[in-house]
Amino acid sequence: MDIAGRLKQIRTAKGYSVYKLSQLSGVSETHIRDLERGDRNPSLDTIDRLARTFGISLSELLSEDEAVSYLTKEEKEVLEHYRMMPQTSRQALLAFLKTLP
Repeated sequence: MDIAGRLKQIRTAKGYSVYKLSQLSGVSETHIRDLERGDRNPSLDTIDRLARTFGISLSELLSEDEAVSYLTKEEKEVLEHYRMMPQTSRQALLAFLKTLP
């Protein structure tokens, strides 16, 4: 997946509208839309601002997760959703999973 698709994937998984992402990151709505369509290439500063807003590292934003090729498709999907969660939700999910047999 390219950066355009990855940005849109993360934004929608977080439940952010383009407007909300713009307000939180300081990147204009027009610029975000252009990036998601692939009409523009983001600067390193823009990628950093968006990654911080999403609560992920630059490498996570730019990664296509090929380094974890040993995971099944379903395991990758679970991991992707986990990474998109806010920290408090991650902690709650981990606590719940520890209660399962």
